[in-house]
Amino acid sequence: MKHVMTTFLRISATALLLLTLISSSQAQLIPLLGGQRAGISSLQFLKIGTGALAVGMAEAFIAVADDASSLHYNPAGMVQCAGHEAMFSHTNWVVDLQHEFVAGIYRLSESDAVGLSFTALHTEDMEVRTETQPLGTGRYFSYGDIGIGLSYARQLTAQFSFGATVRYVEETIDVLKTRAVMIDLGTYYWTGLGSTRFSVTVSNFGNNVAPEGTVDLPRGEEVSSFQEFSPPTMFRIGFAFEPYEDDYNRLTTSIQLNHPNDNSENVSVGAEYAWNELFFVRAGYKLNVDEEGLTAGAGINAPIGFGRGGVDYAYAEFGRLGGVHRITLRLGL
Repeated sequence: MKHVMTTFLRISATALLLLTLISSSQAQLIPLLGGQRAGISSLQFLKIGTGALAVGMAEAFIAVADDASSLHYNPAGMVQCAGHEAMFSHTNWVVDLQHEFVAGIYRLSESDAVGLSFTALHTEDMEVRTETQPLGTGRYFSYGDIGIGLSYARQLTAQFSFGATVRYVEETIDVLKTRAVMIDLGTYYWTGLGSTRFSVTVSNFGNNVAPEGTVDLPRGEEVSSFQEFSPPTMFRIGFAFEPYEDDYNRLTTSIQLNHPNDNSENVSVGAEYAWNELFFVRAGYKLNVDEEGLTAGAGINAPIGFGRGGVDYAYAEFGRLGGVHRITLRLGL
C-alpha cells in the first residue's frame, strides 16, 4: 500500500508540472518564432540568476541544485542540501543596477525542508527630466523590485523529490507599483544509473499583471489604466552526472534546456571541478542567448566554529553590456 501511494504521489506531481506547462506556454516546445516574443512579459528581475555557484555553471543548475540557491532554481533541491543553510549573494548587475539575494533552508527532517528567500533589484534615486526641463525638475524618483518566497520540499522516495514556492513580488517605478503572486514547481529524480539525475521545473507561473497608480503627464493629463503583461514564466529540463569522481576529485557536468515564454529556447551547459570538496572551479556557456555566453567562477569551503561556510565568485559575459560579477557567502549547520 505504501509503495502504491508513493507511486501515485510521484505521478500526480509530474502530471501537475505538465499541466502547468501546457497552461502557461504560449508556443511549441521548439518555437517557430522564438525571439519575436521578446519583450512580451513583465517583472524581468525574476529572470536574473542568483548564487555564484549556479551562475558560474551558466545556470545549468536545476539538476545540480543542492544549496540555498535552489530556492530560486528548483525548490525540490532543498532536500539535497547537506543541512540547514543560509546564503547571501550580491551582484553588480548591468547599467549600475544592484541585485541582492538572501535565502535560508531549514531541514524539518531527513525528507522535509522549508525555505525562505528574498530578492531585490534596485538603483539609486534618479532625477526626473522632461521635454521642457531636460536638466531636471528637482524631483527624484526610484526604481526597485522585491520578491519574497516561501518554499517547501519533500523527498517522496529514495530517488524522487518534489518542491514548490509561493512568491510575492512587487515592482516600483516612481508612483507606480506592480504586485503579483508567483508559483514555482520543481522535481528532482535520481535515475539509479551511477550519479545521473534529472529535473523538471516551472518558474514564475501566475496571472497577467499591470501597474497600479496614477501618472501626471506634463500637459496636465492623468493616466491610471495600463496594459497587462504576463509574468516571465520559464520551463526547464536539466540533466547532470559525475563523469569522474574519486576520494579527492569530483567533476560534475550539467546540461539544461530552457523554454521561456518571452524569447527563444536556449541551452545551458556547465561543469564544476572540486578538490576534496574544499576548492572549486566552474565554467559554463549559454547557447542561443543574445549578449550572454561564457561564465566562469571559483569557490572555497571552510569549516567554521559552528558548522561550515563557503565563499563563491562568478563572472558572466554580457557582450556589449560588459561583464557581471557576483559574490556569494554560504553558512551551514
